[in-house]
Amino acid sequence: MSARRTRDSPVPANYKWIALSNTTLGVLIATMDASIVIISLPAIFRGIGLDPLAPGNIGYLLWMILGYLLVSAVLVVVLGRLGDMFGRVKIYNLGFLIFACASVALSLDPMMGGGGALWLILWRIVQAFGGSMLTANSAAILTDAFPSRQRGMALGINQITALAGQFLGLLAGGLLAVIDWRAVFWVSVPISVTGTIWSYLSLRETATGRRGRIDWWGNLTFAAGAGILLAGITYGIQPYGGDATGWGNPMVLAGLFGGAFLLALFCFIETRVKDPMFKLSLFRVRAFAAGNLAALLTAIARGGLQFMLIIWLQGIWLPLHGYEFENTPLWAGIFMLPLTCGFLIAGPISGYLSDRFGARFFSTAGVLIVGAAFIGLLTLPVNFNYYLFALLLLFNGLGQGMFSSPNTSSIMGSVPAEYRGVASGMRSTFQNSGTALSIGVFFSLMVSGLASKLPATLSSGLQSQGVPAGTAHQVASLPPVSTLFATFLGNNPIQHLLAPTGTLRQLTSDQRHTLTGHSFFPQLVSGPFHHGLVIVFGVAAGMAFVSAIASVLRGRHERDDDLPAPGKDGKGKPARREAPSA
Repeated sequence: MSARRTRDSPVPANYKWIALSNTTLGVLIATMDASIVIISLPAIFRGIGLDPLAPGNIGYLLWMILGYLLVSAVLVVVLGRLGDMFGRVKIYNLGFLIFACASVALSLDPMMGGGGALWLILWRIVQAFGGSMLTANSAAILTDAFPSRQRGMALGINQITALAGQFLGLLAGGLLAVIDWRAVFWVSVPISVTGTIWSYLSLRETATGRRGRIDWWGNLTFAAGAGILLAGITYGIQPYGGDATGWGNPMVLAGLFGGAFLLALFCFIETRVKDPMFKLSLFRVRAFAAGNLAALLTAIARGGLQFMLIIWLQGIWLPLHGYEFENTPLWAGIFMLPLTCGFLIAGPISGYLSDRFGARFFSTAGVLIVGAAFIGLLTLPVNFNYYLFALLLLFNGLGQGMFSSPNTSSIMGSVPAEYRGVASGMRSTFQNSGTALSIGVFFSLMVSGLASKLPATLSSGLQSQGVPAGTAHQVASLPPVSTLFATFLGNNPIQHLLAPTGTLRQLTSDQRHTLTGHSFFPQLVSGPFHHGLVIVFGVAAGMAFVSAIASVLRGRHERDDDLPAPGKDGKGKPARREAPSA
């Protein structure tokens, strides 16, 4: 049964703007909370009295960052499908309520140490569950509320707000962590409570649900397969034995192959059940398949950019320019603002123009600009001129804004109205999975690049300042991921590495000042880091250009609201895969 306007609940003339403002608030707070802890992790762990880099504690650190992303990647399709079945607004409203309750619980963490970390991780997972309800159904609600001639603009604002939220979360985390670590979670409480009340009072179902059975086996195999696969990638970042990364760990390999097997089994199940949660037939629609492939590749490249820029700024550039290591998280968020400005400028404009002239040109041009910006970043020295750096970030943000709005509009406009919830969930899954995958891919590439050069460079540099050879070799043999996380958390890396050995107390005051100063560590690691950076940004540029090819292949036309389900026309005959433009 196709979705249609309900007759018993008249929709006010301005309802589409109410839906846009509420769903934009929902995705903003959901995506901000996905990234807000990244910058504020040092304050959070200090607040609960836990050293995240101590042996055995890196797991807490990783799950604080990745737990939210993993849940978001796994559940959005399921929750989008439930929105199709039981009402998109109903699931969206419930998501706001769950998100608000989790925000309150996070701000009231009553424990310290490992218990306090587990409390935060578990409630972050609950918060991600609510956030997934918001992101899985927001695009579908907007697609129902707006006519096709305005859909690109509306989805553009919504989508770009989601992308900007990821980077605004970095800035907000840095500002709030200075006040109090609990403020990082307090900020979500009034916003989510207000959004919950507003959504229950103002949003209404504008399309009937498409009832069907819950695909239990599909839900189980997808959630287990995606969760195990992404967890395996998460643990692949961590060192194993004498290796810098854990890709040779039998448990990691079991997770990768086991997760892939369960996802293959899931695809088989979806072709056999009557009401599948993952509508595989939608991939027969060229605009839908090409748009999601382009979104996945762009999300991987964008995630790599976010984390590499943070490490680059916090670990090298800001200390070289006199900033204290403890203050670098905040300033890294500030200096990355040109990227966010690019999103906010290009997103709504390209969404509006794509409504008039089609999505293919703008989305393709956008990812080409992104790829060119990555190549520009490759040419910069480690100690760059900030104005050129900011210009490249602005172009990268403009390119991503140009791509994301038309691409989302193209994906959502290419499917029949009755499948918009599941289509929105599938789109979000590709985007969220790309972000989670990027962490495993790019951290591994960076660690591999550092592992080949950092130990010898670090050992010789420490010995030149009076550190005994044995201690220098011991410190240099530590996994590079520890050094990365030390800079990532705003710690003074040399002080953190040498403090447990007691060596600093045995050195002269000049040697201690040099080793723990602003320039020694950044200058020491700049060569190995740049080697890794070239690999990372080179791969990201390649993904952007492949994404451009996928974007070109989407075709020139999109489905409109009255198009039949994939595979059939209105008379039950095979349907064309490309529909006339709206």
